[in-house]
Amino acid sequence: MLEEHRLRLLSAMTDGGLWPADSPWVREAMEAVPRDLLAPEAVHVWTGERYEAVRRAEAPEAWAAAVHPGPYGSTVTQVTDSMPTSSISCAAIVATMLDSLALEPGHQVLELGTGSGWNAALLAHRTGQGHVTSIEIDAELAARAHRCIEAAGHQVRVITGDGDAELPEGEAFDRVISTYAVEDVPWAWVERTRPGGRIVTPWGHTGCVALTVADDGASATGWMQAPARFMPTRRTGRPPAPFERVRGGGGGLPAQFPRDVDQLAHPDVLFALRVLLPDVRIDTRAAQADGQITAWLGDGRSSWAVLQQAGTDVNAHRGGERNLVDEVTRAWAVWEERGAPGMYDFGLHLTPHAHHVFTGDDPHGPRWQPLAYAL
Repeated sequence: MLEEHRLRLLSAMTDGGLWPADSPWVREAMEAVPRDLLAPEAVHVWTGERYEAVRRAEAPEAWAAAVHPGPYGSTVTQVTDSMPTSSISCAAIVATMLDSLALEPGHQVLELGTGSGWNAALLAHRTGQGHVTSIEIDAELAARAHRCIEAAGHQVRVITGDGDAELPEGEAFDRVISTYAVEDVPWAWVERTRPGGRIVTPWGHTGCVALTVADDGASATGWMQAPARFMPTRRTGRPPAPFERVRGGGGGLPAQFPRDVDQLAHPDVLFALRVLLPDVRIDTRAAQADGQITAWLGDGRSSWAVLQQAGTDVNAHRGGERNLVDEVTRAWAVWEERGAPGMYDFGLHLTPHAHHVFTGDDPHGPRWQPLAYAL
């Protein structure tokens, strides 16, 4: 039963052409270190209203299905205050990020966000034993991951600490990889990466970036690698409140949205809006039986909007201090005026004091700054 779910996920990765051609070791590692070896005895499944625990001892088939979902499915392993706070990331994005890391045997690797330990075990499978250091802010998760990694036959140094700031003193790494999203890549990560080394991390809340540290160590530059959504860093406390809590049950004011709502799910549009409106979260739901498409906008504080489309008719409502419908409409127009570059056209250039988002091949070319909003 468990083996069937393992093989089904691996086959789906193959059928979808999701194994990185330049990194055949990724497939070998995922075959050798299946997700269930690192998954906890209870995982969490969304019912449409809340997360419910699925325990291996009580429902082994459901547990195996939750641990080995499709290539784009993640497995929630921790829920705090009704919100997911740790997960095993989907296999497709893990494969992409490991490929982007350009990892070689013997590399010294720093991982930020141990979680279940699956990614750390995959890294150790590639580098050899004793070359991976992983930092986890949650002491209970760190202890459990360390036990599971060892039980899976790998040696990883697991440290309890803040991956944004509490890094091993005096150590340098060939590769740095984060399994949680940051709005600004900590400069400490660049300082701990050897010149020419790589940093791969989810950036913002829509994609991941691969950066190469300059030979003089004074900057790091790279391009977006894939669309992705990861849980945010815990360093700044709780993440922005989800849409439902921001909205607070209010009906809102009517608004006008002149675009097709389903296009808000397009990776290029979504990423451009993230760059221009970095604090606005956008979630969409595919058309249901009634043919309606819905998108939710929220700034995590007080402002929200709901966009619903059936056919060509769009029904929009918004609430809070900011008019997020107008902001998204404006940002979309700005993106088009600048040539509508795709997500993979965007790059990130880091220096000790600034993050520069750019398009094209020149990191010092025109920069994309967030748009100001008017209250």
